[in-house]
Amino acid sequence: MENSLAGLEVAARLGCMAVEFDVMLTADGVPILMHDETLDRTTCCTGRVAERNFADIRAGDPAVPTLADAIATCRRLGLWANIELKPAAGHEEETGAGVAAWLAAHWDGRGVISSFSEKSALAARRHLPDAPFALLCDALPADWQDARARLCPVAVHLDADLVDPAVAAALAGRPWVCYTVNERSTADHLFALGCAGVFTDRPDLLLPAFA
Repeated sequence: MENSLAGLEVAARLGCMAVEFDVMLTADGVPILMHDETLDRTTCCTGRVAERNFADIRAGDPAVPTLADAIATCRRLGLWANIELKPAAGHEEETGAGVAAWLAAHWDGRGVISSFSEKSALAARRHLPDAPFALLCDALPADWQDARARLCPVAVHLDADLVDPAVAAALAGRPWVCYTVNERSTADHLFALGCAGVFTDRPDLLLPAFA
């Protein structure tokens, strides 16, 4: 149920308070929920997202959700949203600006915006100067303070496998969150280090532990 409205519904039923999804632009600039640059793995369509118009994609697979669909669902379910900008190669600034323009007109700000692409994140930041952003990394980079100064994030998001006590100490006093954590023991270890939250594919396994 990756990047699907059904996944948001299940998350809410399980007791999740927050969700994460990826947003990519179609050829005609419509923000849709999509992780891959191609449609083949998660839809009934084929081809590159950035080369297909939204009407064509929706005709081939009516279940492909737009950002508008996802935000409306989150609002109805009371879910906080991590909106990850997922630009196709060569569309980094266009994606950040396009998604931000939609969010500026329609989003209530309940959540955070992030991207592995600094170009996308900064383009979005220029259109949304007051919105909450997160600095999204694999490992904490040596120049993370410079990146933080450019983006002004409210939190840092990191790969759980690349966090150690030294990283936790460097981030002391700042909210940081880890992905992707599907085991209770890993979550317990990270929380002991000071982690503020975790991304998981298995809330059904973790939520009972933290209820």
